[in-house]
Amino acid sequence: MSIRFSVQSGNLGTNNVEELKKWIEQVVGNRGGVVCNINYLLCDDDYLLEVNRKYLNHDTCTDIITFDYVVGNLISGDILISTERVGENADKFEVSYDEELRRVIIHGVLHLLGQGDKSDVEAKEMRRQEDEALAMFHEERSRQNA
Repeated sequence: MSIRFSVQSGNLGTNNVEELKKWIEQVVGNRGGVVCNINYLLCDDDYLLEVNRKYLNHDTCTDIITFDYVVGNLISGDILISTERVGENADKFEVSYDEELRRVIIHGVLHLLGQGDKSDVEAKEMRRQEDEALAMFHEERSRQNA
Protein backbone atom coordinates (compact mmCIF):
# COMPACT_ATOMS: atom_id res chain seq x y z
CA MET A 1 0.00 0.00 0.00
CA SER A 2 1.50 3.31 -0.98
CA ILE A 3 0.76 6.91 -1.80
CA ARG A 4 3.58 8.77 -3.53
CA PHE A 5 4.04 12.41 -4.41
CA SER A 6 6.52 13.40 -7.11
CA VAL A 7 7.13 17.00 -8.05
CA GLN A 8 8.22 17.82 -11.58
CA SER A 9 7.08 21.44 -11.40
CA GLY A 10 5.64 23.59 -8.63
CA ASN A 11 5.38 22.41 -5.06
CA LEU A 12 3.20 20.91 -2.34
CA GLY A 13 2.95 24.27 -0.61
CA THR A 14 3.12 23.88 3.14
CA ASN A 15 1.16 20.61 3.05
CA ASN A 16 2.66 17.84 5.16
CA VAL A 17 2.99 14.70 3.01
CA GLU A 18 2.31 12.28 5.88
CA GLU A 19 -0.77 14.26 6.88
CA LEU A 20 -2.02 14.15 3.27
CA LYS A 21 -1.42 10.39 3.05
CA LYS A 22 -3.33 9.72 6.27
CA TRP A 23 -6.22 11.88 5.05
CA ILE A 24 -6.38 10.15 1.66
CA GLU A 25 -6.40 6.74 3.37
CA GLN A 26 -9.20 7.92 5.64
CA VAL A 27 -11.32 9.18 2.73
CA VAL A 28 -10.78 5.94 0.81
CA GLY A 29 -11.49 3.80 3.87
CA ASN A 30 -14.67 5.70 4.71
CA ARG A 31 -15.97 4.79 1.26
CA GLY A 32 -15.13 1.09 1.58
CA GLY A 33 -11.89 1.14 -0.36
CA VAL A 34 -8.32 0.20 0.43
CA VAL A 35 -5.40 2.23 -0.90
CA CYS A 36 -3.22 0.02 -3.08
CA ASN A 37 -1.04 2.45 -5.08
CA ILE A 38 -1.79 6.09 -5.75
CA ASN A 39 0.90 8.11 -7.49
CA TYR A 40 0.68 11.88 -7.74
CA LEU A 41 2.76 13.88 -10.20
CA LEU A 42 2.77 17.63 -9.76
CA CYS A 43 3.68 19.18 -13.09
CA ASP A 44 3.25 22.27 -15.24
CA ASP A 45 0.53 23.12 -17.78
CA ASP A 46 2.66 22.16 -20.78
CA TYR A 47 3.32 18.65 -19.50
CA LEU A 48 -0.31 18.03 -18.55
CA LEU A 49 -1.50 19.38 -21.91
CA GLU A 50 0.89 16.98 -23.67
CA VAL A 51 -0.52 14.05 -21.65
CA ASN A 52 -4.07 15.22 -22.33
CA ARG A 53 -3.41 15.29 -26.08
CA LYS A 54 -1.48 12.02 -26.22
CA TYR A 55 -3.62 9.79 -24.03
CA LEU A 56 -7.07 11.39 -23.99
CA ASN A 57 -7.18 13.18 -27.36
CA HIS A 58 -8.16 16.43 -25.62
CA ASP A 59 -6.50 19.64 -26.73
CA THR A 60 -7.24 21.64 -23.60
CA CYS A 61 -5.49 22.65 -20.40
CA THR A 62 -6.82 21.13 -17.21
CA ASP A 63 -5.90 21.05 -13.55
CA ILE A 64 -5.98 17.26 -13.16
CA ILE A 65 -5.90 14.01 -15.11
CA THR A 66 -6.65 10.76 -13.31
CA PHE A 67 -5.66 7.36 -14.69
CA ASP A 68 -7.76 4.72 -12.96
CA TYR A 69 -6.28 1.27 -12.23
CA VAL A 70 -8.87 0.32 -9.59
CA VAL A 71 -9.67 -3.37 -9.15
CA GLY A 72 -12.64 -4.01 -6.88
CA ASN A 73 -12.07 -2.08 -3.68
CA LEU A 74 -8.29 -1.80 -4.24
CA ILE A 75 -7.80 1.84 -5.13
CA SER A 76 -4.93 2.50 -7.53
CA GLY A 77 -4.18 5.20 -10.02
CA ASP A 78 -1.90 7.87 -11.37
CA ILE A 79 -3.03 11.44 -10.71
CA LEU A 80 -1.34 14.27 -12.58
CA ILE A 81 -1.90 17.81 -11.29
CA SER A 82 -0.95 21.11 -12.90
CA THR A 83 0.44 23.33 -10.16
CA GLU A 84 -0.01 26.31 -12.48
CA ARG A 85 -3.76 25.61 -12.72
CA VAL A 86 -3.92 25.07 -8.96
CA GLY A 87 -2.35 28.50 -8.40
CA GLU A 88 -4.67 30.23 -10.87
CA ASN A 89 -7.74 28.50 -9.44
CA ALA A 90 -6.71 29.41 -5.90
CA ASP A 91 -6.64 33.08 -6.95
CA LYS A 92 -9.90 32.76 -8.87
CA PHE A 93 -11.78 31.10 -5.98
CA GLU A 94 -10.00 33.23 -3.35
CA VAL A 95 -8.57 30.31 -1.37
CA SER A 96 -5.01 29.47 -0.43
CA TYR A 97 -2.80 27.46 -2.78
CA ASP A 98 -2.60 24.72 -0.13
CA GLU A 99 -6.39 24.43 0.14
CA GLU A 100 -6.89 24.33 -3.63
CA LEU A 101 -4.18 21.71 -3.96
CA ARG A 102 -5.89 19.57 -1.32
CA ARG A 103 -9.19 19.94 -3.22
CA VAL A 104 -7.57 18.75 -6.45
CA ILE A 105 -5.70 15.94 -4.67
CA ILE A 106 -8.97 14.58 -3.24
CA HIS A 107 -10.82 15.23 -6.52
CA GLY A 108 -8.58 12.63 -8.15
CA VAL A 109 -9.19 10.16 -5.32
CA LEU A 110 -12.95 10.65 -5.65
CA HIS A 111 -12.64 9.80 -9.36
CA LEU A 112 -10.83 6.60 -8.39
CA LEU A 113 -13.71 5.86 -6.02
CA GLY A 114 -16.14 6.15 -8.92
CA GLN A 115 -17.41 9.72 -8.66
CA GLY A 116 -17.84 11.35 -12.06
CA ASP A 117 -18.10 15.04 -12.85
CA LYS A 118 -19.24 15.21 -16.48
CA SER A 119 -22.89 16.16 -15.92
CA ASP A 120 -24.12 19.06 -13.78
CA VAL A 121 -25.57 16.59 -11.26
CA GLU A 122 -22.28 14.67 -11.05
CA ALA A 123 -20.25 17.89 -10.77
CA LYS A 124 -22.46 19.11 -7.93
CA GLU A 125 -22.05 15.78 -6.11
CA MET A 126 -18.28 15.86 -6.71
CA ARG A 127 -18.10 19.32 -5.13
CA ARG A 128 -20.17 18.14 -2.15
CA GLN A 129 -17.85 15.17 -1.62
CA GLU A 130 -14.75 17.40 -1.98
CA ASP A 131 -16.17 19.77 0.64
CA GLU A 132 -16.92 16.84 2.96
CA ALA A 133 -13.39 15.46 2.57
CA LEU A 134 -11.82 18.89 3.14
CA ALA A 135 -13.90 19.36 6.28
CA MET A 136 -12.62 15.96 7.48
CA PHE A 137 -9.04 17.12 6.83
CA HIS A 138 -9.53 20.31 8.85
CA GLU A 139 -11.33 18.52 11.71
CA GLU A 140 -8.47 16.02 12.02
CA ARG A 141 -5.90 18.81 11.91
CA SER A 142 -7.77 20.72 14.64
CA ARG A 143 -7.86 17.59 16.82
CA GLN A 144 -4.12 17.05 16.41
CA ASN A 145 -3.33 20.67 17.25
CA ALA A 146 -5.66 20.79 20.29
